[in-house]
Amino acid sequence: MAHVSGKLISAYENGWRVPTRPTTGHIDAVAQLSTLGALTELWDQFEEGMNYQAYPDWFQDWPDKEAIATTLRWFEPTLVPGLMQTDMYARAVFSTRIGVTEDEIDGLVAARLKRQEVLTRPEPPAFWVILDEWALRRPVGNRHVMLEQVNRLIEAAQRPNIVFELIPADAGAHEGLYGGGFAIADFKDGPSVAYQESAVQGQIVQEAEHVRTLMSKWTTLGTEALPRKASITRLEEAAKSWTSHL
Repeated sequence: MAHVSGKLISAYENGWRVPTRPTTGHIDAVAQLSTLGALTELWDQFEEGMNYQAYPDWFQDWPDKEAIATTLRWFEPTLVPGLMQTDMYARAVFSTRIGVTEDEIDGLVAARLKRQEVLTRPEPPAFWVILDEWALRRPVGNRHVMLEQVNRLIEAAQRPNIVFELIPADAGAHEGLYGGGFAIADFKDGPSVAYQESAVQGQIVQEAEHVRTLMSKWTTLGTEALPRKASITRLEEAAKSWTSHL
């Protein structure tokens, strides 16, 4: 069985939602006499566009900006940035949403992993991350999930196009503790733009004055962070902490 409600089928038919590939395969299996696998074939043909439709309207334009940026700067006070999340870590984060379905989680995770391809393309952007160390101490998922996630960060921090800096847990209060995470995208041609989270929804920030404010905040946060090599050492210490009781 496809295990999909009539309401969700209606949303698919009207273009309000896009099914994940597994759900598409289940529907094809149930209706194989009439579809002959055509739905799965179409999903594969339009995979990239379908994945991105998992995002809400207010986020749709940001992945396009990431894709053409020459430099991406990202600060997060509570979670690992989406561009560096593992499958299981992202799944654990999305699973906290009240009322979310497995189908919705699958779509959100697939879209997030698709975005990460920007960091492994032939000419990737410079990616500069400032992360509060407490994000590495919070058990998102379980110990196995956290160990895999921290190891992913250690591997990524070794790449020449990625700079990872950690604000140590003992730094105390700092400017990044209010206002939430944000990202800044710089381009070869054109002004920088930013993306900022809120409790209700995120928003793309294009006003020059507001972008400059976030740039100033970024610079201030950089003064709180450990240098690159010291940050990697702290990542390795965090990885050991998640192996202690495995």
